[in-house]
Amino acid sequence: MQIIYKKTFEKQLLHIVNYIAQDKINASTNFARELEKLIFLIPDNPLKYKPSIYFKNENVRDMTYKGYTIIYKVSFQKNTIEVLRIFNQNKPTN
Repeated sequence: MQIIYKKTFEKQLLHIVNYIAQDKINASTNFARELEKLIFLIPDNPLKYKPSIYFKNENVRDMTYKGYTIIYKVSFQKNTIEVLRIFNQNKPTN
């Protein structure tokens, strides 16, 4: 399956990484690297994570990582995983 990062996710991730880097640059790099590894594992088992509490769609899932929620959408028809958003757990942002 192809992984597609939506622009909203990219902007939110950049904001989070920059925020972490203010305190520890290495921690921000590690955060991004480890998150990427987890995202790359999603195609192996796309329905591994629970259905999203933010969407009424079984193909939209919530993955959690270090206090953050990552929302992604599985499309078996298109053979894609769309990574939609990342935010501090239970605090969605615009």
